[in-house]
Amino acid sequence: MPEQLWLPGLEAPPPPTDGLFFAVFPDANTAAGIAKFAQQVCTEPRARSKPLAPSRLHVTLRHLGNFAGGLPDECVDAAKQAAASIAMAPFTVEFDAVVSFAKRPRPGPAVLVGGDGVLGLHALHDALEAALQKAGFGPAPPFTPHVTLAYGLPWAERRPAEPACWNVREFALVHSLLGRTKHSVLARWTLGGAR
Repeated sequence: MPEQLWLPGLEAPPPPTDGLFFAVFPDANTAAGIAKFAQQVCTEPRARSKPLAPSRLHVTLRHLGNFAGGLPDECVDAAKQAAASIAMAPFTVEFDAVVSFAKRPRPGPAVLVGGDGVLGLHALHDALEAALQKAGFGPAPPFTPHVTLAYGLPWAERRPAEPACWNVREFALVHSLLGRTKHSVLARWTLGGAR
């Protein structure tokens, strides 16, 4: 086999090791109920996946990037300053359907989604997005509020699910240790209350 040739200045970049994102977490009871439903989804025919642990269930409000060798302090600080400017009352969310984010014929995530029950998440996302853009972050991709149940599931039609509801009283900035299935909350902001 021929040796790989490297040109100066064109070395492959190091792989990302750390992710940064804003999230909303369900309360413990709701997370346990969602995890139980995820277990049922994973036992359906053709499913060969494990559900996410209750502690990992969340709604990603805004992904800020993946980085190699740790999180850049300036990015974390700017994200915290943007989040501290959000003034919004608590609200209730409701997810009432399960859909596939798989692209046929490849497997992909199965997720919970909602209709009017996720309007509060859209409002929080939009407020956060405006603050992040003022802080110098680039625009976000389109936002689809969802809770990932499991990865690697075959594509399936959208279907109703028993509603998963909770009161959103805070949001968090999360450090994801990529490939190690670990999330660490860096900071939290209370909605409608003291920061």
